[in-house]
Amino acid sequence: MSQPCEINMTGMRSADSMWSAADVWIKKPHVVNKRLCGVTETEYRDVDTAELIQEHETAGRWCVGVRTIIPKVNKTVECLYKEVIIKDNVGHTVTFIPFEETGVEQVIVKSSNIYQIQLQLKPEEWMFSLHALMPEQWCSDGVAYPKLSWLCTKLLPKLSRWALESKTSEFKSTLSLIPVEKYGILYQQLKEKYKELVKVWPEVTDPEKFVFEDVAIASYLLVLWGEERAEKGTTTKQSFVDLGCGNGLLVHILNNEGHPGKGMDIRKRNIWDMYGPGTHLEETAITPSNDFLFPTTDWLIGNHSDELTPWIPVIAARSSYSCRYFVIPCCFFDFCGKYQRRQCKKSQYKEYIDFVTDVSTMCGFYTEEDCLRIPSTKRVCIIGKGRRYREAEEAVVEKQRSDYIKRREALFTTSGASMNVNQSGHYRLNHSDNGQKISTPVNNWVNGFQPREKTETVRNCAALPRDFVDAVVLRVAKALLSLTERNTESSSCGDTWNTGGSVLISEVVNLLDQSSLQALKKECGGLQTLLKNNHQVFRVEGGRVFIRDWRTHTLAQSSRVTSKRKPPPSGALKTRLCWFHTHHPHGCPLLREHCAFAHGETDLKNPQR
Repeated sequence: MSQPCEINMTGMRSADSMWSAADVWIKKPHVVNKRLCGVTETEYRDVDTAELIQEHETAGRWCVGVRTIIPKVNKTVECLYKEVIIKDNVGHTVTFIPFEETGVEQVIVKSSNIYQIQLQLKPEEWMFSLHALMPEQWCSDGVAYPKLSWLCTKLLPKLSRWALESKTSEFKSTLSLIPVEKYGILYQQLKEKYKELVKVWPEVTDPEKFVFEDVAIASYLLVLWGEERAEKGTTTKQSFVDLGCGNGLLVHILNNEGHPGKGMDIRKRNIWDMYGPGTHLEETAITPSNDFLFPTTDWLIGNHSDELTPWIPVIAARSSYSCRYFVIPCCFFDFCGKYQRRQCKKSQYKEYIDFVTDVSTMCGFYTEEDCLRIPSTKRVCIIGKGRRYREAEEAVVEKQRSDYIKRREALFTTSGASMNVNQSGHYRLNHSDNGQKISTPVNNWVNGFQPREKTETVRNCAALPRDFVDAVVLRVAKALLSLTERNTESSSCGDTWNTGGSVLISEVVNLLDQSSLQALKKECGGLQTLLKNNHQVFRVEGGRVFIRDWRTHTLAQSSRVTSKRKPPPSGALKTRLCWFHTHHPHGCPLLREHCAFAHGETDLKNPQR
């Protein structure tokens, strides 16, 4: 063996955390090697020392399994990598032995790429090490087998951090219910097929996030449904309805891939017109009632469906005995209002996932949970496939569903939560812009459900009056400047331009009158959002607000080889007045030709608000 790469594990208390870290690399190598999609594993079995190859003579309990490594860019199922994994539970080592299958029961061991991870207890300290059997013959392919230097400088530090943290997730590992290799191949195909949408995305949302997130969700559903057809021995593609479909891209992809179905949402999006007649989308308000049952539909989908989320298992259960559902819970809603947290031992997200799972179980579904690979913090999906009762028992189970919903509704009544009920006891009627009536009368499923508004309310401080925003900015900036106006020391750029002090955002509140605070309270993020929106003047970090010094900002930008913030297009320069040129006692720290903002009215180009 080679000289091992080693990391001191100061603070490590037992070898158990080493195994949890090793299991992450064994079961989920894609979390550190981004060129991998995942792995599949055989069941591990305990073996005697005599069964192992001669190099492994250490006595102890051994456990052996095989994993198949699936690359992210993978055009065929044959393009896979296999490894024998040998765990020594006494010696605290994991050995990885790659091999290639050349025929029936014939394999070639790739001894050049055998490596081992080990935890050793040296005098008074644990050491994590990684070493290769024949480092001089190591063969790197840049995919499953990176360079040895990568294993030492990237993988080993990750393993040590995982071991020290030793955290256990509240949720399952990703893609636990579908074949990872099929998902990886299909995802790459769909990503290539729909990537052009990023260039023409007409919405204000981030195109890369939303396009590739929906591609990933579609890939998951298509593989899940493919497996379901194989189990049932049918070739008929499943039908679906996406409730609260938003931009409709998921519907567009599923329709394009041959699945009959439609999406429904209370508000039409700009991109709907781009999809063409093959994509079926409806603008309508959805309320849990007998008007929104889908007896001929195979699957109901709730992709971040907000207030509809807990209702989707109910709607599926009442639509037909064969209807299934797939839902990705996001915002926390109960049947008739915001979900009220009741446990402190779980995260709010985990508690809400458990609530939706409880709803599903009460509706009679065999309920499964999985974790998607999407660029979102809310990526757990809940799936209801089969029923836990016979069809003849539908009436009994329906009584249980109804009683459960009434109990949840009563929580809002007894807690005094607003249920938008008018004086006659009926849920109030809303009217959309086109005169469409949105109502939930008492004789429907619940007396308190409120669909989202058709017109989306902008609450990011962008709609606040300009004079109001300018006044708040000026007041906060003057307070920051006053903290250092007597300071004669030079700034970091070598002069006496007043860079101001810093204060906690909670302290900024004391600078504003009550009416200003009330106006900000109605906005998402409130005062902090307003300060961040005024990026030209302020820098908000770690809960504190600073005056932005554009000299140090520009230097930091130019020193980075790759900056996340793209430089503004030339057409966006000089379109707004420079706040510092107008209001700062020392003026703008940049020369007019170096400042992105206009130094006076005559310097403006295509002025904006």
